[in-house]
Amino acid sequence: MQPRDLSAHTEYVAGRGIEEVARELGMEPTELIKLASNENAFGPSPAAVDAIEAHAGSVSSYPKTSHTDLTERLATDWNVEPDQIWLSAGGDGSLDYLSRAILRPGEKVLVPQPGFAYYAMSARYHHGEIHEYSLDQGDGFTQRAETVLSAYDGERIVYLTSPHNPTGTVCPLEDVERIAEETDEETLVVVDEAYGEFADVDSAVGLVRERDDVAVIRTFSKAYGLAGLRLGYAITPSEWADAYARVNTPFAAGELSCRAGLAALDDDEHVERTVSTVEWAREYIYEHVDAPTWESHGNFVLIQVGDATTVADRLQERGVIVRDCTSFGLADCIRVTCGTEAETKRAVEAINEVLAE
Repeated sequence: MQPRDLSAHTEYVAGRGIEEVARELGMEPTELIKLASNENAFGPSPAAVDAIEAHAGSVSSYPKTSHTDLTERLATDWNVEPDQIWLSAGGDGSLDYLSRAILRPGEKVLVPQPGFAYYAMSARYHHGEIHEYSLDQGDGFTQRAETVLSAYDGERIVYLTSPHNPTGTVCPLEDVERIAEETDEETLVVVDEAYGEFADVDSAVGLVRERDDVAVIRTFSKAYGLAGLRLGYAITPSEWADAYARVNTPFAAGELSCRAGLAALDDDEHVERTVSTVEWAREYIYEHVDAPTWESHGNFVLIQVGDATTVADRLQERGVIVRDCTSFGLADCIRVTCGTEAETKRAVEAINEVLAE
């Protein structure tokens, strides 16, 4: 017996972990810094850690109360109704829920190239077909309505990433609205705002309040430092009131994830420290790295280095783990997560040394 034909499916390749690289290179984990996965340089919200410890004894129960409490809190924060909040295992889980709710077999999804691989993966899992629109490196990966609409051909879902991974560009709100206006009534425009806390731009949630064809994805993985708990959510149109209960995995967000998320939402100090350090790190990289960069609105910077694989390998030998963007179709670029001041300075110094060889 064999599984169904999965030959059209691709594997998601995550950034390599410190322990994995340390074993390979015969180094101690403390000798390395990992700036490959856009994680929070300061770790999880301390308030979230306290909440996890306080509620650890409750993991024998299903997360009914905590799930409801977090849903209601997010609804209040975003000024939407609780049934518009779809909690999930990371933002990726929300992509799956939207695919389940929207896609019929053979329907098409429009995704950015370069872009987050899981948009296409989730669509294929749900028997959808993939079309792409291209963000031009020579044009600074600028996101415009014209770029998306020129590639649009009646797709059921159109994915926008703002800020975009791995380039850091944003899609202006007026362009999001134009795309929603000029696509079919049965097309859903999904705006992935996983890095939204780092961008000084308006969220597309305002459009969700006004329209029935826009949804937004958010996550606790980045600014709140809860990547390991896998907690995210979609904010969906009010007309979809009963869809979540019909498509979600039972108790998709765990007890400790929900408790940690609730606590993290009140930890303004941690988020402010994280965001301000990211802003400093981006500027430091722009000014001090000896290679072209693109302005970023996320917690990372894309750097053009020539042979990305070779540069990433040589950086790894120096104890600096970055993301080789060949998997994004950018074989001349690496993506560097904004670390602490010390980590960022060490990374820039190492990049400049490698490029000078």
